[in-house]
Amino acid sequence: MITKDKIQHLAAQVFDDVVAFRQHLHANPELSFKEFETSKFIKDKLESWGIPFSSMANTGVVGIIEGALPSDQVIALRADMDALPIFETNDKPYASRNPGVMHACGHDVHSASLLGTAFILNNLKDSFGGTIKLIFQPAEEVLPGGASIMIQEGVLENPVPHNIVGQHVMPLIPSGKVGFRSGIYMASTDELYVTVHGKGGHGAQPHQNIDPVLITAHILVALQQVVSRNADPRLPTVLSFGKVNANGATNIIPNEVKLEGTFRTLNEDWRKEALARMKKMAEGIAESMGGSCDFNIMHGYPFLINEEQLTANAKAYAEDYLGKENVEDLDIWMAAEDFAYYSQVTNACFYRLGTGNPAKNTTNSVHTPNFDVDEDALKTSTGLMAYIALKQLGN
Repeated sequence: MITKDKIQHLAAQVFDDVVAFRQHLHANPELSFKEFETSKFIKDKLESWGIPFSSMANTGVVGIIEGALPSDQVIALRADMDALPIFETNDKPYASRNPGVMHACGHDVHSASLLGTAFILNNLKDSFGGTIKLIFQPAEEVLPGGASIMIQEGVLENPVPHNIVGQHVMPLIPSGKVGFRSGIYMASTDELYVTVHGKGGHGAQPHQNIDPVLITAHILVALQQVVSRNADPRLPTVLSFGKVNANGATNIIPNEVKLEGTFRTLNEDWRKEALARMKKMAEGIAESMGGSCDFNIMHGYPFLINEEQLTANAKAYAEDYLGKENVEDLDIWMAAEDFAYYSQVTNACFYRLGTGNPAKNTTNSVHTPNFDVDEDALKTSTGLMAYIALKQLGN
């Protein structure tokens, strides 16, 4: 019989190894679609434990653990592997050895944790029924997202999982705690690339030019009306432009201005309508002022939805494993995650792993050069995911 104490014992047994896995991965980060050494490291660990695996999406790895008892239940557990193009500023022995590349979003934690979970489940396979898929996924950080590619290549087939579970670090939650939210949780995301064309010239002769800087200013202000006056105020919607490049000078009006931004929301119908409105508005404003506008949209991830029953189950299992005081309710999060693709195909639960600890300086946000985690959180991450998987399988 599998007990909570047994899982916690195995989690404690593998803890030092999981910390070492995490530090190795953190010191050797690789960008999206280039996780070759990361993939090899994961395969070597699975092979050493006798866990069969296959390759997918070039650098992706899918392991299979089959319980010895009769059951047709299948659950998938997912971790992402890629790092970000950021120069790390942490002065730690395990800091990035690859300048300009850093695990600033915790994917090293996710992969190391899933390896630890694999160790636990593999040691218990004679005592449970069902099949567990271990998905080590590349390229969460860039479009089109490794999840979409792995789905296209059949990661959710042969066998078909009834559920999929993933976890993600959260420095805003104290280490030792986790957070859950049922229903819609994370936003869709689209990237906007806009070029406003005019006619450049001397700043002292604006009447002889078509000023794309001024046109761009009107477009930037007007597009926010799509959020403030067209979006249902009950529906979270975010439009942000983080890059504006005019490339003129104090007395030089350029020929064009380039904008880059992001649009995020939680409803697919409104997402489609809003993008169409923005494109039409920008092109219309540019034309009315004598210029033109190329409004290009790179469609990104859909919104992420946590299936209510699975998430309620997982939250209850977490309360049992960690204690109710260590399980929090989450609010909507307007960031995006390509785990959303899985959630559009099968029942999914994506929860947060607390990694924050002010005493260890691990409360800095993800995607920053000084991001780090309290590695004590790895005591939580490995055992909890194993516990959720086995409970959901009916063991």
